[in-house]
Amino acid sequence: MSRSPLVTVDPPAPPRDLAELSARAQALVGRSVDELERRRSGRDAPGPSRERKGKVGQLVEQLLGASAGSRPEPDFVGLGIELKTLPLDAAGRPKESTFLCSFSLGDAERADWASSGLRRKLAHVLFVPIVHAAGERTIGEPLFWRPSSAQEQILRADFDDLVGLIALGQVEAVTARLGRWLQIRPKAAHGRVRTHAFGLDGELISTIPRGFYLRARVTHALLRDPHTLLDG
Repeated sequence: MSRSPLVTVDPPAPPRDLAELSARAQALVGRSVDELERRRSGRDAPGPSRERKGKVGQLVEQLLGASAGSRPEPDFVGLGIELKTLPLDAAGRPKESTFLCSFSLGDAERADWASSGLRRKLAHVLFVPIVHAAGERTIGEPLFWRPSSAQEQILRADFDDLVGLIALGQVEAVTARLGRWLQIRPKAAHGRVRTHAFGLDGELISTIPRGFYLRARVTHALLRDPHTLLDG
């Protein structure tokens, strides 16, 4: 089967529909990140580019035509699809939890799953694996995932439990160990970044910003079976 051509327009227009986005994602499969970086920059840089480490997600966003930028909405705005790159080891296992979105701790008492930004982000996700093997990073087979009603029940239960603790003033008790599929973890460039939350007595306290993450074992299970109901 012939491979779809890479989109070379800089920057490409957002994909018009799911079929166009799927074709663009499929065109990346099997290509090395370094090749894609050279094509994107128009430079013939030899070997791996260490200074661009951590920018793979941005590179894939650009190549696929994501348009949300830093706005709190799905990356492909017109399609309602969120893009998540998944760093995998040579055995195909995710190397880390997947960041989903930031969370405003001060709004925990009013937060509701049905209207949450997290639910919008998870409504339709394009996972693009980045396989790390033999010193090279290669694009893997993409997966479009929509949570089933049963999977959404798990996500909602985690959301309600985690946000409920924060709403009760127990933000410091919310650790990465809590949650079946979701985690709330610190999300900041360094420990000096602070935000405000409410304490046990309703007082304002200073704490590290937090964000929602999807556990690595969950993304691993989804790559094998998008309908998984992995527990624990």
